[in-house]
Amino acid sequence: MRRRRTLTLRGTGALLAGLGCVIAANLLGAAILLYVGVLLLALTVLSILVVVLPRRSGTVARQISTDLLTVSETSRVTLRFSLRALRMPRGLWRDVLPDAVTGDAAGEYPSETGRLSYLLTGVRRGVWPVGPLVLRTVDPFGLAQREQEFGETRTVTVVPEVFTLAPLTVRVGAAGGTAQTSSSRLGQGSDNLSPRRYISGDSMRRIHWRATAHRGQLMVRQEEEESSPDALVVLDRSAARWSDTGTEVDLAFETAVSLCASAAVHLMQEGYGVDVIDSAGVLLGTLRGHEDDRDGLLVALALVSPRGDSRDLAALVGGTPPGPLVYITGEIDEEDAALLRPSGAAAPMLFATAPQRGAEAAATQLGWRFAVLGDDIAEAWEDVLPERQTMSTADRRGDADVQG
Repeated sequence: MRRRRTLTLRGTGALLAGLGCVIAANLLGAAILLYVGVLLLALTVLSILVVVLPRRSGTVARQISTDLLTVSETSRVTLRFSLRALRMPRGLWRDVLPDAVTGDAAGEYPSETGRLSYLLTGVRRGVWPVGPLVLRTVDPFGLAQREQEFGETRTVTVVPEVFTLAPLTVRVGAAGGTAQTSSSRLGQGSDNLSPRRYISGDSMRRIHWRATAHRGQLMVRQEEEESSPDALVVLDRSAARWSDTGTEVDLAFETAVSLCASAAVHLMQEGYGVDVIDSAGVLLGTLRGHEDDRDGLLVALALVSPRGDSRDLAALVGGTPPGPLVYITGEIDEEDAALLRPSGAAAPMLFATAPQRGAEAAATQLGWRFAVLGDDIAEAWEDVLPERQTMSTADRRGDADVQG
């Protein structure tokens, strides 16, 4: 944080004017200039002593109305500031804010109640420090100033924005699109899970670590009876898919993260148990209908960034294909799309922020419902719904008939 100089612009002017008067008095022999110069210098020194010498201490209690702040969401920050000093200075307060949030975090001090508040708006996801509180006081003549920090910083977590998406018009699953998929994947249920030996092709996310340690061999979770539906959301954050912007924000990646959160929350609301992983197989969160699950996923997504490489999608899906499969990626070409096999998913949906020529055709040929992910996340989601896909196919056939 940049500190202000002790002398204000007016104080600097007074100091220079005083020195000028003293020098001119010696050169011109004018006693009146000497008196004026000494007066200005003495006044400047006195102003500095007035703001610097008093010892002040204080306590700050900072409260934010929401634990998790969504991008573009506004929250209220309330501070209770207790200052102990010989006198209560009239000055200005401000709370130090990072660039990732905005807010009018400044005002006049002291307030009558010692309660300070302002509105805070999330701009960029992440975990950011807020504070400390800075009190700026100025002497009565406006020649000198002092800035002093009080209290500690507090972190605020800005999570990706979650958009409302259109419902799936059909229930995808094994019964011809009329029943949801029965699942035997990680995390489905708690009382009816039994471990069995690991078989080649099982997802590594299903490993039962406690049973593995007990028996000395890899064991995986297997459900005896489970009717909860299952969905999988994959965020491809491999570095090759995204632009290296250095310190700049990659807006395409931010949109992809927001779609990842929106799709996962939406599928959970439709009754699916949702696993969210990245393209390397790292589990980012699971949604099983609990509010804590949602918050945990959003916090995890607040911290993700492009890195590493991606694994084969079939290895990520494992032996049991999900119902809805949402795969979100960045820049892909035709060859990349041809390697993304949906592995038997009942409703595979592929979103790409920067598809190259031939990528959509290659993905569609494998059975994906494909959409280009732009600024409008809700519209991109609607583009992969069955009726929109049917209309797009009919339009393409109509164009072909006209050209023929």
